[in-house]
Amino acid sequence: MVTVTAPALDAAPPALDPYAAGCPSRRLLDRIGDRWTVLIVGSLGAGPLRFSDIRRRVEGISQKMLTQTLRGLERDGLVTRTVFAEVPPRVVYELTEAGETLRTPLRALEEWSIAHFGQVSGAWAEYDERAGGGAED
Repeated sequence: MVTVTAPALDAAPPALDPYAAGCPSRRLLDRIGDRWTVLIVGSLGAGPLRFSDIRRRVEGISQKMLTQTLRGLERDGLVTRTVFAEVPPRVVYELTEAGETLRTPLRALEEWSIAHFGQVSGAWAEYDERAGGGAED
């Protein structure tokens, strides 16, 4: 007879360290640090939007990338996808409660990028002049 013991319900979760290569928290950090995620979450901050509305708001994103990012955000529990039984079907994306909590730190990044753009773009120009090369994205 084999006895299997379930983990205690009050056991502490394993320590998460996004700096460790195998840590699952790194995947989440990769998701929320992605430029498309930042822009999509920002767009959805004003309320639910249809796919085409998000695509118009986030200029430069391809249909494929928007689809992939929305699926990932849905899988991560940051976005909900609601399909309305209409002809043609209407699909709306909306931030979940967890997605709403992500707005504050992402908004801080957005504001930082605007406030420091002049300084950073000056650094780009200085670097490119010293390196004798072109700009990198």
